[in-house]
Amino acid sequence: MNETGSIKFNCNWIHAQAMPFSEIETLNNWRDKLYALGLVGENTDGIGYGNISRRYKGNTFIISGTATGKIQQLTESHYTLVTAYDPGSNSLTTEGPIIASSESMTHAVIYELLPEVNFVMHVHHAALWEKLLLTNPSTRYSVEYGTPAMAWEIQRLLKESDLASIKLFAMGGHKEGVVSFASTAEEAGMLIIDTLNTIR
Repeated sequence: MNETGSIKFNCNWIHAQAMPFSEIETLNNWRDKLYALGLVGENTDGIGYGNISRRYKGNTFIISGTATGKIQQLTESHYTLVTAYDPGSNSLTTEGPIIASSESMTHAVIYELLPEVNFVMHVHHAALWEKLLLTNPSTRYSVEYGTPAMAWEIQRLLKESDLASIKLFAMGGHKEGVVSFASTAEEAGMLIIDTLNTIR
């Protein structure tokens, strides 16, 4: 698996002003917590990892931008609005000061299929990932992150497992990759932290 952190979809980026801080404040507070725990950051190869998003209006959502994992403190300029996506054509439209994260397709399909979800968090942690591969629904090892195949794989998991109620899964083909989702940022974040605390 080539874990480069690069964009794998066709991105229609409409350069626009940043969202007001009030729109990303809760999101950014949780991103700070995840960064402090090393769940978002930069690996030894200098590649940033981890991203976080919140539903905006309808199925549109605000997400941290590409290559922001390594930045300790994000501002409004590091978030962007995803307004449309299409796994069939592997395309995504984003409006803001930065291009959307490479994992945006995963966030998009969760928001589309689960209208009760308002926050999605993607973090990295080796031990947590290994635990979830054994205990929770997980995507297949053959499915790469940030691709239409991942979007379809999540659709499969939601149909064939109790993922919608568990709200936490490992990405089998994305080493260390873990995703949580919930109606509130607190729930999505604590799902990760509480599970992590059980293996420390």
